[in-house]
Amino acid sequence: MATVTFDTLKFVETLKEAGVPETQAKAFSTAVRESHQTAELATKGDIAESRHETKQDIAELRHEMRELASALRQDIADRHYEMDAKFEKTTSVFRQEISGTKFELLKWLIGLAIAQVGLLFGSLKFFSVNS
Repeated sequence: MATVTFDTLKFVETLKEAGVPETQAKAFSTAVRESHQTAELATKGDIAESRHETKQDIAELRHEMRELASALRQDIADRHYEMDAKFEKTTSVFRQEISGTKFELLKWLIGLAIAQVGLLFGSLKFFSVNS
């Protein structure tokens, strides 16, 4: 940061010419000089340096964001692959169970159909009328 040079003598003389008493002019001069000494002012170079640092920080953040996005995409792809594998495995198990269930159901239906045919023939023979 830069400090501003302040000509106290010229300031006092300007105030005296304007009709301010010398003691007040000196007091004003001292107050202004002290405020300039404690104040830190930014120069164009300071601002340019700060701007350059900010641009570097933004560039680093963008780079980190790209890396995070890439890692996130990879993680999502991995999870998607895992879910597809689990889905395929589960689907395969369900298909086997459904196939087994179909076979069992078919056995029962055929058995019942044969039993019904036998029952029908038995009923016809039992209730047949001799003519």
